[in-house]
Amino acid sequence: MRNRRLTVLKSLCSDICPSCCRLDNCVMVCSGVLVIFAVGFVVFTVAVGGPIHASCKIDWTFKGQNCSSIQSALVKQIAKWKTDEHCKTHGGEKCLYKLVSNTTNKIMATHETPKKHYVDDLSFTFKPTAAKGCELEGYSTSETWYAIFDQGTNYCNLKNLITGAGLKGYTEVTSDDVCTQYSKHNCTVY
Repeated sequence: MRNRRLTVLKSLCSDICPSCCRLDNCVMVCSGVLVIFAVGFVVFTVAVGGPIHASCKIDWTFKGQNCSSIQSALVKQIAKWKTDEHCKTHGGEKCLYKLVSNTTNKIMATHETPKKHYVDDLSFTFKPTAAKGCELEGYSTSETWYAIFDQGTNYCNLKNLITGAGLKGYTEVTSDDVCTQYSKHNCTVY
């Protein structure tokens, strides 16, 4: 079995670099390619300056509002935008939300884009505060494994539900560091 692997490796190596038919040369060439790939990946990650995969994390703090009323409002809004009807009449992507689960302190849902039918996974995690308020963490991430940029779509997946549900009186914390292309978002489009 080992000899077969060496033969395949030598064959692959000779296909890539005919002058590198010796196994030790092949290992050096392959190692060099891996190093170049790793350095390129690190440079790309630094250049992007945010999540490597299209996603968004948002923290909201609601003062004087209990978590159960906020959770109920979001569940109702997800149900209201379940079909594509709202997108047909109002444009944008405020439609095709689907409730996956609703527990005491967490909502799991999905959002499907109406044109290309990409699916994003959403979660809302609720934590009551001592001051009779609610801390809410929202997270949206693309199911498409190769998604890197999203024009702020994952931000809008979450924010559209908050504003659509009529929730007010909160502070919001997010940035390009934890939310892909947050500074480019346009929630009337996305």
